Amino acid sequence: MRVGLKIFSGNSNIPLAESITKYMGIPLGMVMVGQFSDGEIQVEFKENVRGMDVFVVQSTCYPVNDNIMELLVMIDALKRASASRVTAVMPYYGYARQDRKVASRAPITAKLIADIITAAGADRVLTIDLHAGQIQGFFDIPVDHLYAGPIMAESIRSENAGNDCVVVSPDAGGVERARAFAKRVGANLAIIDKRRSKPNESEVMNVIGDVSGKNAVLLDDMVDTAGTLVKAAIALEHAGAREICACCTHPVLSGEAVNRINDSPIQKIYITDTIPTLEKAAICPKLQVESVAPLLGEAISRIHREVSVSELFV
Repeated sequence: MRVGLKIFSGNSNIPLAESITKYMGIPLGMVMVGQFSDGEIQVEFKENVRGMDVFVVQSTCYPVNDNIMELLVMIDALKRASASRVTAVMPYYGYARQDRKVASRAPITAKLIADIITAAGADRVLTIDLHAGQIQGFFDIPVDHLYAGPIMAESIRSENAGNDCVVVSPDAGGVERARAFAKRVGANLAIIDKRRSKPNESEVMNVIGDVSGKNAVLLDDMVDTAGTLVKAAIALEHAGAREICACCTHPVLSGEAVNRINDSPIQKIYITDTIPTLEKAAICPKLQVESVAPLLGEAISRIHREVSVSELFV
C-alpha cells in the first residue's frame, strides 16, 4: 500500500522540480547527490520513502552520461529503501536520436537506455516530446508521453492573432508533429526539404508550401546545434516569409547554437524548461522560456491518483 507521494530531483532539473512541487503544493524531497573524488556518483536520501509513490525528476541532458548515472543510482537507492513505486520523470530523454540503426554495426542506444532504466528498478517513465514516439515501445514498463505543443500553441495563437500564419516542419520526419500543431493553432502547413551531408550538418534545399507574406513558425522537438533551424529560417526568408519564429521543446543548444540563433533571421524561439537554459537565455534575447512544470505537476498528480493522463493532451 502506498502511503504518500514524494518528489525528488537529480542535479539536472532542480529549478524545474521546485516549480513542479510549488504547483502541487508539496515540498521537494531532500536528497544529496554528489560525486567522490574519482567521479563516482554518490546518493543519499535524507527522508523516509518506505511505501511511498516516488517520482525522480531528471533530464538526461549535458553532462548526459553523468545525469543518466545519477538517475540510475537514485532509482536503485529508492528501491532498496522500500519505495512502493518509482517513476523516472525524464522531461528530456537523452540518446533519443539513436533510435534505429542508421549504418551497419551501429547501436540503438535509445533502447539500451530504456533497458538500463528498467533494470535499475523504475516502475514507469514520464517524459515529454520524445524524438520518436516509438521509443515508448523500447520499455517493458508503462510510459506516459506528454506533449509541450499545447503550451507553446497558446503563445503562438496570441501573438499571431489576425495574421496569416503557417507552421513549418524543418524536415520530413517532423511533418506529423507540425501537422498536429498547425491544426491546434489554426494555421497552414509547409515543409522544408533538406539533405544532411553528415551528422550535425544540413543543407536546406527548398520550401514546400506557400509562406510568402506569412508569419512562419518553425516547429521541432529540439534545437541542438541550431544548424538545421537557422538554414530553414534562411530558406523561409528567401521564400518571402514576413516574420519567422520557432518552437522547440528541448533547448539542447550545444556548440555555437546561441551565436547562430543571434545571427539568424529568427525573431523569437519558444523553448521549455525541460533543460536548464538560464545562462544561455541571458546571452540570447530571442529565447522565450515556457514552463512545463504545470503539465508535469498535473501528470504526476494524476499518476499518483490512478486517473487518466491522456486527458491532458487529447
